[in-house]
Amino acid sequence: MLWIGLKRERFIRKVLKSVSKQTVALILQPGNVFVIEQSPSPQPGLEEALRTCHMRGWLEPICNAIPKGKFTKDGSLPDGDLFTETGPYYRLTEAGWSVIRRTHLWVIITCAIAFATLIGTVCGLLIMLNRQGHYRF
Repeated sequence: MLWIGLKRERFIRKVLKSVSKQTVALILQPGNVFVIEQSPSPQPGLEEALRTCHMRGWLEPICNAIPKGKFTKDGSLPDGDLFTETGPYYRLTEAGWSVIRRTHLWVIITCAIAFATLIGTVCGLLIMLNRQGHYRF
């Protein structure tokens, strides 16, 4: 059961990282339609992962009416309707960038090292005072 939770968390963070790699390649006219490169590819669980990231404050939907479409297998535009559905596109929040860069882990490690240094300093001070006879414990 724990393995399933870890696997799911890894997938959610992978989706978050893939959202951070998106770029707008060009803007189609008429309608100002963004052509986004390197967006997360459709796969099972993608919507749930995006919604989880949104719920945690890592992603923020910008607009919920962006037309979506797909290229053909050879990379050309499809015949007929270019856009088959609409959906949101997301931007990363500051918390999302912190998750990608793992700054929370660095803060915890830094605090642990600072606390260990404080304990070592106090112990060293007590040992020095004891040897000089100023303090008995």
